[in-house]
Amino acid sequence: MGPIRVLFHRLAARELRCARNWYRERSVEAADRFSVAVDQAVSQIIARGDALPPVNKDYRYIRVNRFPYVLIFQTDGGGVVKVVAVAHTSRRPGYWRRRK
Repeated sequence: MGPIRVLFHRLAARELRCARNWYRERSVEAADRFSVAVDQAVSQIIARGDALPPVNKDYRYIRVNRFPYVLIFQTDGGGVVKVVAVAHTSRRPGYWRRRK
């Protein structure tokens, strides 16, 4: 199989930008650490996405190390992973379920 592509749903990309901006308003270093942690989570999705815990039969998740966020993602079996949410762990559980 070829390389795995990770795509962010437009609303997940917005959530990522908003979270990064929130941290940046408080500390540039915290924003940088958040960005690195998200990149590491994406790398883990690429390396072992099918082994990560399921949310339900269609979606899996990975925690963003040292931050209260999870990436909710779906694989299509053809080398594409779609991150549908960058979700804060204490806010609105399941709000992303209608995203396609």
